[in-house]
Amino acid sequence: MRGLERLVRPILFALDPETAHRLTIRTLASARLPVSGPDDQVLNVEAFGLRFPNPVGLAAGFDKNAEAPDAILTAGFGFVEVGTVTPRPQPGNPRPRIFRLVRDEAVINRLGFNNEGHAAALKRLEGRAGRPGIVGVNIGANKDSTDRAADYVAGIRTFAAVASYFTLNVSSPNTPGLRDLQQEAALDDLIARAIEARDETATEHPRRPLLLKIAPDVSEAELDGIVGVARKRGIDGLIVSNTTISRPRLVDVRHNGEAGGLSGRPLFALSTKVLAQAYLRVEGAFPIVGVGGIDSAEAAWTKIRAGASLVQLYSALVYKGPSLVKDIKSGLRDKLASSNVTLANAVGQDAAAIAAAPVS
Repeated sequence: MRGLERLVRPILFALDPETAHRLTIRTLASARLPVSGPDDQVLNVEAFGLRFPNPVGLAAGFDKNAEAPDAILTAGFGFVEVGTVTPRPQPGNPRPRIFRLVRDEAVINRLGFNNEGHAAALKRLEGRAGRPGIVGVNIGANKDSTDRAADYVAGIRTFAAVASYFTLNVSSPNTPGLRDLQQEAALDDLIARAIEARDETATEHPRRPLLLKIAPDVSEAELDGIVGVARKRGIDGLIVSNTTISRPRLVDVRHNGEAGGLSGRPLFALSTKVLAQAYLRVEGAFPIVGVGGIDSAEAAWTKIRAGASLVQLYSALVYKGPSLVKDIKSGLRDKLASSNVTLANAVGQDAAAIAAAPVS
């Protein structure tokens, strides 16, 4: 696998990022990949009423239209999150809209929820009915929607039969005004309507966990409000975090002025601090998924110690390839063995220290 990755990477990097990504998705959707072996039981995680074979997931944004979730699971991920999907298809922002910061192992994107809409994703997910694997659906609102909360409700109703869980994406920086939904009053209304829709669909389908994905660019006061609403409404989990509009310590400045969300290694410190701050505020009310800058077993372990029961990655795959998943799982097994703890017991052990430390 590593030899193949070394051959393929120069070819992909010779293409513009969006073309390379499109080629990757098409290859995954059509190829028959070797099946990854079963995971060691020490990596199993119970969260949101689901049993994950391992804690390493693929974040939303990679498979926006649910074209290749089974191929991704085959590569060894414990779960996959497809989307973000909006009710109606939309093209997103003008190209170019993805930029590699190679020296930083980072990406800036301003895609803007480009996707084929609910109907296309639903058809594909219905086609995989009965297959094993946890596939969450990340839902969002159309850019021109006059009632954004209604778009999230529509997503829940549309995918209730096929989603393992739902994620409310209110934190993309690339849809104007979307992050306003993180404000307390708007968030309270959104979550209340989403939970009502979810519970109504539970009369016909299993009750689907409902998660909220937030930005790393929130103040502690804003985080207080977000967690307070989430706990009051009884949400099932939090995903921390989305991309950042900040530009922390970038070496590769060629695209530094590009608008959009920054992901990859430079996001790690900020997103991990916000994760730890959220963990302390949640007080065990629900699990947290840690996202942002995970590119090694050490980084995944730090997220877990900061408060993550599960982790997700995406940008690091651009630079390190799919063998990274195996490396992270192997490294986590070693960490657990050397620390003589379980994954569940490791969660949040360093949260207080990480929350208090300055972002380096």
